[in-house]
Amino acid sequence: MELISLSARGDLIEALTAEAEARGIKDAAVVSVVGAVRSFTLATMDAGKPRETVHTSGRYAELSGNGEIVDGAPNVHVTCGLDGGRALSGHLESAEIGGPFFVNVYVVRL
Repeated sequence: MELISLSARGDLIEALTAEAEARGIKDAAVVSVVGAVRSFTLATMDAGKPRETVHTSGRYAELSGNGEIVDGAPNVHVTCGLDGGRALSGHLESAEIGGPFFVNVYVVRL
């Protein structure tokens, strides 16, 4: 298992893609994603029209999840914990990290 620690200011998915490429990771199981983000955008399916995507955004969230890297492209699904005990979950489209916010991604190469 490898730890990819992302803390530089920027987008989590872009940073994970770049770090996977730098390490030569083409295919991997993303066993765990844990940390906090400044902002995020999730994608889910519309219950009435499952082929349509619903985007939800938020700020300052605890983040946990898992996923995969296929042909160098991350596909990560997360739960974002928000203030007041609220939570949102879905496919992670983007998330801003940096400042005091970082994310650790644990991967196993396939």
